[in-house]
Amino acid sequence: MTFEEIRREENSTETSDSVRMRSAGRVLEEVLVSSKQQDCLTVGVYESAKVMNVDPDSVALCVLASGEQYKWDVALQIHFTLIQAFCFDNDINIVHVNDIERLVHVVSEAGTSDSGDAHCVLVTRPSEAAWKDTGLEKLAVFCEERRSVCEWVPTVTLPER
Repeated sequence: MTFEEIRREENSTETSDSVRMRSAGRVLEEVLVSSKQQDCLTVGVYESAKVMNVDPDSVALCVLASGEQYKWDVALQIHFTLIQAFCFDNDINIVHVNDIERLVHVVSEAGTSDSGDAHCVLVTRPSEAAWKDTGLEKLAVFCEERRSVCEWVPTVTLPER
């Protein structure tokens, strides 16, 4: 294989990955908005820990969010590590979002910028019938694909509005 062929293959892989990331971002936003309307969102690190402790089987998806300003927040990183470990142990799909401000806008009431601690957001489902959500299924497939290439917590980019 020539250098040009390798480069072309790498570029096509990068392009398809970025398309998948954008698509996953749109699906994630739809799932979050839908879950907010159905009152199936838990927002906040401590609130999420309570839900996961009481009823981990009701959790369909965990979204962790941070930004550049939280990169060196040791307490937050410890919380993230513990939440990730819990999610892995309980087969809960987990994604990371780099734009916490955008996530706050999506999960807050009426698009305000105040939703408290949005570093951790859980999507829960109250019954077995509610688990059949196509958006959640698409995100589950996305997470499984990313895990197959050793990206255990894939980063998703929410679309700009």
